[in-house]
Amino acid sequence: NMVKHISLLVVALVLNFFTTSLAIPVTYNVLSLGAKPDGKTDSTKSLISAWAAACGSPRPAKIYVPPGRYLVQQVHFRGVCQNKAITFGIDGTLVAPSDYNVLGSVGNWILFEGVNGVTISGGILDGQGTGLWACKASSKLCPSGATTLGFVNSNNVVISGLTSLNSQMFHIVINGCRNAKLQGVKVVASGTSPNTDGIHVQLSSGVTILRSKISTGDDCVSIGPGTANLWIGKVVCGPGHGISIGSLGKDLQEAGVQNVTIKTATFKGTQNGVRIKAWGRPSSGFVQGVLFQHVVMINVQNPIVIDQNYCPRNLNCPGQVSGVKVRDVTYQDIHGTSATQVAVKFDCSRNNPCSGIRLEDVKLTYQNHPAAASCANAGGSSSGLVEPTSCL
Repeated sequence: NMVKHISLLVVALVLNFFTTSLAIPVTYNVLSLGAKPDGKTDSTKSLISAWAAACGSPRPAKIYVPPGRYLVQQVHFRGVCQNKAITFGIDGTLVAPSDYNVLGSVGNWILFEGVNGVTISGGILDGQGTGLWACKASSKLCPSGATTLGFVNSNNVVISGLTSLNSQMFHIVINGCRNAKLQGVKVVASGTSPNTDGIHVQLSSGVTILRSKISTGDDCVSIGPGTANLWIGKVVCGPGHGISIGSLGKDLQEAGVQNVTIKTATFKGTQNGVRIKAWGRPSSGFVQGVLFQHVVMINVQNPIVIDQNYCPRNLNCPGQVSGVKVRDVTYQDIHGTSATQVAVKFDCSRNNPCSGIRLEDVKLTYQNHPAAASCANAGGSSSGLVEPTSCL
């Protein structure tokens, strides 16, 4: 019996060893796969090899990028993988090619597609976009540029402690995803950098953006069609164009936006604060169930704005009316200063008026005086102290 007992114990220990070792991630260090931390040697192949190994591993895997600068060309990480837990642990900086023509027309620099359970932890992504911005400013013919980091049709994504620097175009895009958590993200670009949205979300549900600081030349966060159950909390924005739902209604058939919460946000010197923007033309799009709560505005040009007559360069919309229906939007505990006289502007659709707009405890001043409010085709209610006086 004693022998039997010991052999059972040995079997148990061996099994325990195997199951625990399966749970310990296998690590692929890009240096041992040929990457060079000198900022000049092309290290793309080492990342691709690391991904192939991590994606093919039946147990959780970690791709490790040690300190240093690594030159990386366009890279496309595809699923489906053998495991559902791949972490990119980045202690270094991935650097895009400085010649913007290399990535200019490919659309994405670092793209994940069809992955499940990918975490990016730490690191700096340097898009080297300043050359492209200068090209665009000089009104030469320039490529449109690449998004720095994209996740497409992916689930259970975490982006934590990442810095995106000087993106050519959008910094981070979440498109067609379920359950993505972005926390402690920093976005850094000049206030004059064109089309450099900080975080763009579309056709995605269950996205959370927490404790992030975004300074850029376009929207800090832009929320596109088909976004549902989005939570944004403890975000600081500026410079930039604020947090925008939209633009919506670009297409005749378009998915709506619903259940969006923006809670505890600070806007410093931005063009807009909290904005909903729709093209002035027919569309099946809609916005419903939005809460903007605990927001501080510091010298913001348009703190609260709904604009349903968006029509850049007056192309394809004059004389038309927005089909996007905006309803059930609440602005609660919003305080601070407007850089223009009109701090609250609801410019809604003639055919589809805004309804269920609620203002509660709003106090916005312009040069130490109460600011003004302007309403068109907007219905709703106000409660508590509301300054400027509600025009709903």
